[in-house]
Amino acid sequence: MNRKILQLAIPSIVSNITVPLLGLVDVAIVGHLGSASYIGAIAVGGMLFNMIYWIFGFLRMGTSGMTAQAYGKRDLTEVVRTLLRAVGVGLLISLGLWILQSPILRGAFVLIDATEEVKRWASLYFNICIWGAPAVLGLYGFAGWFIGMQNSRFPMFIAITQNIVNIAASLCFVFVLGMKVEGVALGTLIAQYAGLFMAFALWLKYYGRLKAYIDWDGLWDGEAMRRFFSVNSDIFFRTLCLVAVTTFFTSTGARQGDVILAVNTLLMQLFTLFSYIMDGFAYAGEALAGRFIGAKNDVGLRRCIRLLFLWGIGLSLSFTILYAFLGRDFLGLLTNDTSVIKASGDYFYWVLAIPLCGFSAFLWDGIFIGATATRQMLCSMLVASATFFIIYYLFYRSMGNHALWMAFLGYLSLRGGMQWILWRYRKITMPIISN
Repeated sequence: MNRKILQLAIPSIVSNITVPLLGLVDVAIVGHLGSASYIGAIAVGGMLFNMIYWIFGFLRMGTSGMTAQAYGKRDLTEVVRTLLRAVGVGLLISLGLWILQSPILRGAFVLIDATEEVKRWASLYFNICIWGAPAVLGLYGFAGWFIGMQNSRFPMFIAITQNIVNIAASLCFVFVLGMKVEGVALGTLIAQYAGLFMAFALWLKYYGRLKAYIDWDGLWDGEAMRRFFSVNSDIFFRTLCLVAVTTFFTSTGARQGDVILAVNTLLMQLFTLFSYIMDGFAYAGEALAGRFIGAKNDVGLRRCIRLLFLWGIGLSLSFTILYAFLGRDFLGLLTNDTSVIKASGDYFYWVLAIPLCGFSAFLWDGIFIGATATRQMLCSMLVASATFFIIYYLFYRSMGNHALWMAFLGYLSLRGGMQWILWRYRKITMPIISN
């Protein structure tokens, strides 16, 4: 079982680490073009797409759990239907984004305060990259389906390929053809479609035999679609809560001045690094929990959960020790601003608590997604998010930025704790989920 967990987790970790490289490469290229407005445009455009696609991440998560359960049942017809539904819904959402691209862009600039020059270049970047929406959302469906099929290697291969194509295409457009922001946007667009093409090619080569199980008549079956949208709507609203907490954390830090904003941003990088690792094990939980639930293998499910949490405890302790000894050195690599590094020392102990407070939230998310117990996951997120704001507003006058970090740790801890309670005492068991 440990071997299977690692076979699923390690490729997912590699995929998670490579995803931010797409944006990093874009920034690095325009950073050598001689104007700060180019960097600002990529930052604004990238942030906007991150928010849009993050909200629609349910296409990956919901697909993963439902595919894993169908795979565990050996229901190959439903396995194929799940992929077709996810990709089909992703294409419909993409069509909506295309139709609404102008209102979305205008609304973004109402919320984002930027110079006219940055707005002009960011608009150009957005108007090119928005045409990649079908590739991105379609790839979400494929990625979730591959993970549900106990295969996290293919999403890793796709992510690596996308980065290579993005680097090569962007460098060619910018430094060979003399383009600027539009060259970077075209490089990103090509990389996105290269990823979708590769996903489809891998599916044809290794899963092509499943074409025999395509049942177009039952694809949009009313009961199946109700379950599909029930699972995914829960994940959608759960993601909105996640976005609300994350956005509030950043904006509240910004209101406390540039130094506090910089401190919070740098310290959150340590949380982000930890999250990449734990997300890999959460993906393993999605695949294995869904498979065992579909097969009604209660013994396998319980053993899987126990081993996942042993890995979680070990990794969280390891990260706590690592950050205690090397965390400040890592911050020194990110900035040479002595005032920021000095100020971060006042809040560093909060970061040391993040791994132990947060690991269970990641693992339970994966298990609940695999179980398609998304309504319970949403309830946990609602309680945790509400508690986050309550803690902050109760203590911010006396504790300042410390209240923000205390609220964030309470939010992480409560997410994991609530899910454990729901699993343990509300008897979320396989017979209930699989019916």
